[in-house]
Amino acid sequence: MTTPYRTIGNVVEHETEIRRSRFICALAPAATEEAAREFVAERRRLYADASHNCTAYVIAGGGSGGGDGGVRRADDDGEPGGTAGTPMLEMLTRRGFADVVAVVTRYFGGVLLGAGGLARAYGGAVGETLDRAEVVEMVPAAVVTVSVGHAQAGRLESDLRASPYPVRGVDYSVGHGARVAFEVAVAEDRLPAFEEWVAAVTAGRAETELGEIVHLAR
Repeated sequence: MTTPYRTIGNVVEHETEIRRSRFICALAPAATEEAAREFVAERRRLYADASHNCTAYVIAGGGSGGGDGGVRRADDDGEPGGTAGTPMLEMLTRRGFADVVAVVTRYFGGVLLGAGGLARAYGGAVGETLDRAEVVEMVPAAVVTVSVGHAQAGRLESDLRASPYPVRGVDYSVGHGARVAFEVAVAEDRLPAFEEWVAAVTAGRAETELGEIVHLAR
């Protein structure tokens, strides 16, 4: 099953102060777990003198997003168990975000916040930063292979490049070089319209084949 989800389009940072403790939250888009870990490592290097650098990330992966599984990780980085990374992760998932990594850096101000106060502070830092991020809606899409003869390939490629359907790749060796295939990402709710469009611009001479399901920014 695939569902829409939200991600962010840029790195964003926001700082709050709660009872003399500074909470610096940074969010970044991360399409892979490797990218998320790299961002975490970068923030920890940048704020190596901080009391804590707590983290959470959600990676859609495997064509799924939002509540459909993927990878979810959280780390309290020395704060009492479940008071930092978990509320950060819950904020991301509750608001439907995936392919996002969050790092909240804390500089301790000398006043203990208690378990509830910590959870509210860390979760709230992520929520306030999400409010400042560029939100990107991701929708399920099929990778459609459209193949035509060489005589039509140039015109079709030009039409595709000018269309709202992203071209992911071109293969000039289909059928021992007799045809050219274009890989196109098409939102699932636009598939019927896309097939009609292809039929119209190629006079019905194109062949189409549905492939893997991915997510596409809308």
